[in-house]
Amino acid sequence: MDKIVFLEPVFCERIWGGRNLESFNFDIPEGNIGEAWVVAAHDNGSSKIVNGELAGLTLKEAYAKKPQLFTEKKYDKYPLLIKILDASDNLSVQVHPEDDYARVNENGELGKTECWYVLDAKEDSKLIYGHTAKTKEEFDAAIDNEEWDKLFVEEGVKKGDFFYIPAGTLHAIGEGILIYEVQQNSDTTYRVYDYDRIDKDGNKRELHIEKTKDVTKVPFKKVATTREVENKEGATITYLADERYFAVYKLDVSGKVTLEKNKTGNLFTVLEGRGVVRVGGDSFDVKKGDSFILTTACDTFELEGSMFLIGSYDK
Repeated sequence: MDKIVFLEPVFCERIWGGRNLESFNFDIPEGNIGEAWVVAAHDNGSSKIVNGELAGLTLKEAYAKKPQLFTEKKYDKYPLLIKILDASDNLSVQVHPEDDYARVNENGELGKTECWYVLDAKEDSKLIYGHTAKTKEEFDAAIDNEEWDKLFVEEGVKKGDFFYIPAGTLHAIGEGILIYEVQQNSDTTYRVYDYDRIDKDGNKRELHIEKTKDVTKVPFKKVATTREVENKEGATITYLADERYFAVYKLDVSGKVTLEKNKTGNLFTVLEGRGVVRVGGDSFDVKKGDSFILTTACDTFELEGSMFLIGSYDK
């Protein structure tokens, strides 16, 4: 039984995308590529397994065939979706629903709580995180009157920042920001404002005003996460989030370290550097841009090299 599976990402062209995902050693297609779905098992995109017994299957297909290999708990669908996002332009101001609303209104889709680790940001970058309305009536009126400057809360961003964004939080990634995103396995987004942009066919993108009003939490309450740092010989582990749907960790490896799966994650992406992963006597070279899953057949693993990874797991 495979203890580790490596994944080939799915690439998505976006109106706000660019070419910065090439820096992850990805052979991205032509166009403005905004997203690499590095660990994905969704109807709209599923990463492909490239090694072991399940090679050639998408993660969605593999999970349907052997769910117990990928998750400790039983889910109807694979629980998480992980992306790298290149915001070469502003994303739309948007919100995602919670599970119950999505299940009813989006054909059984999951809700979408997510988090962002900022991999890079140009100077003076900003994102929108929250709103100023104190009541639902105030929120709805600000939307109806298009009082965007009054309604949206902007926040400065720098490399290394981390944001936890529960479903129901109004948000938007700003121009010039590169993000690693861990989220529920959902592709449901409600746009409330899109800068009046025109797509390649000359059309404005669809907005979802009423659904935005339905699902946005009022008043906005920022969720603060506290970082805890654990220093081990060969690695520093930074605990970024341990929340309702997932736990997320940053691993800075400088040497050799043995770790316990799920105390540091079981979904990983190498985001800087290169090194080796050793699992059950087998060694695998890894470099920036590689993503892999440690399956339920794996208990411990070893990392060696000089590299920065983010690990996560479902809860």
